[in-house]
Amino acid sequence: MHRFRLRREDLEDAYSQATLEMLAQVRQGRSFASHLHVANALELRFLSRVHDRRRALSGRSPTQTALEEAAVLAGAGDAGAEIVDRAASVETLVLLRHELRTLGDLARQLTGDQKLVIGSQLSGETCAELCARSGWSREKYRKVAQRARTRLQALMAAA
Repeated sequence: MHRFRLRREDLEDAYSQATLEMLAQVRQGRSFASHLHVANALELRFLSRVHDRRRALSGRSPTQTALEEAAVLAGAGDAGAEIVDRAASVETLVLLRHELRTLGDLARQLTGDQKLVIGSQLSGETCAELCARSGWSREKYRKVAQRARTRLQALMAAA
């Protein structure tokens, strides 16, 4: 019934844990009214363990997430195993980081007003907020922002 929620081994673990919890409660003196009461209580505990496991696998537990996404190296033998990071393309990351550093260096060549506008845009500040703070008109903001973008594009193309 719950096969779609977890792997078979995880479902078995959840069921075992729920059963042990119920046995511990019975040993402490808890009683149940009927077989149906026992079945319902067991199902609730089981579903609770299933939901806990799903939360752990979805990112709440970094350790469980890492273990779930880990590649199995068994059977590599003497030939060794080639380990590939499926989450990232190293070349792409290096190129993007280089481009970001270059952009940061080139931004130093902008005028003070241009740096102010680009910085405010990057920080999420709106046009109205910057204009109110600096006493600019919306038209001045628009022109300075346009010139800043054009200049940065030209500097990046030349770099």
